[in-house]
Amino acid sequence: MLTVADFRRLAKGRTPRPVFDYVEGAAEQELSVDRSVQAFQRVVFHPHVLRNVGSVEPSTTILGRRAALPMVLAPTGFTRMMRTEGEPAVARSAARAGIPYALSTLGTTSVDRLRSEAPDTELWFQLYLSRDHGRSRELLDRAKASSYTTLVVTVDVPVAGARLRDSYNGLTLPPTLTLRTLVAMAAKPRWLFDTLTTEPLAFEALGAGKDLVSLFKNAFDPGVTFADLEWLRAQWRGSLVVKGIQRLDDAKAATAAGVDAIAVSNHGGRQLDRAATPLVLLPEVVDAIGGKAEVFLDGGIRSGADVAAAVALGARAAFIGRPYLYALMAGGESAVDHLLKLFADDYVRTLKLLGVSRTADLSSDLVTAT
Repeated sequence: MLTVADFRRLAKGRTPRPVFDYVEGAAEQELSVDRSVQAFQRVVFHPHVLRNVGSVEPSTTILGRRAALPMVLAPTGFTRMMRTEGEPAVARSAARAGIPYALSTLGTTSVDRLRSEAPDTELWFQLYLSRDHGRSRELLDRAKASSYTTLVVTVDVPVAGARLRDSYNGLTLPPTLTLRTLVAMAAKPRWLFDTLTTEPLAFEALGAGKDLVSLFKNAFDPGVTFADLEWLRAQWRGSLVVKGIQRLDDAKAATAAGVDAIAVSNHGGRQLDRAATPLVLLPEVVDAIGGKAEVFLDGGIRSGADVAAAVALGARAAFIGRPYLYALMAGGESAVDHLLKLFADDYVRTLKLLGVSRTADLSSDLVTAT
């Protein structure tokens, strides 16, 4: 297993099609996700030579805290559906790699339980601001009590995107158990046995209730505005990140609202198709906010070299999502460990080949994003 593509192939062979497609898929024609990946494929490096790179320091600071690499494991929903080890396995891998892990509001492990199962991880909590501010405040209090350092509020989901693969596969709420879906699950007996012999999926952060459709509708509020962001800033005294920025004016407005960082993101192409490509937009956002907040890049990262390109173009760190889910599906916690080691090795090798001995020395003159 040498690349993300290797983990992807193994994951596809071990996971029912509806589950794999949930991870792989995106909105509508899936143009946004393809463009995000292709943007990194078009990157051109301009390396220095004859520099002393016998020793390289890949660490950085993210929101004032040291990280071994400029990477964050992004929040993903339904994680125990991919493999029942779920969020705790990924969070423990993040701790061993020395990087933060973000738990999703749509995660399948509770805020408190994740802290108990991954005590050494720098944990972030991702929040969808719901119609029920009381519920949001309760989640923030629990995250604070469990020593989560950072809140990531996702702002590009007034409604769910049109993810056609999920509809075709019957992966809806409630699930549509078509013959096709049942056959796909039965064809992966290891996954099926694992699923049937462990505790069922639960979305504890959404609150109590039997009607999943209602719970998910309450999770997303199309009426959220920048005023709600200011309310959230008043409630949360830790680091605050706004994820889902796709325009320069919104980047400036979020920064003016007092956030500590913004994540340039099109939600992995899963919301609005034909949205802006994060890597292309990144340098413009960095220039627009002028150092008033840190900037993260989310979308299209598939290697340590991609991380280096994003940092060189101004990102403080890159969010990694689908790659670690492929690894989780392929082989569980040990596979996530192996994936993160591959990212680390690739990142360090890229720095050396660029003639750079520190993450802090990555600069835009080393990269052209064509």
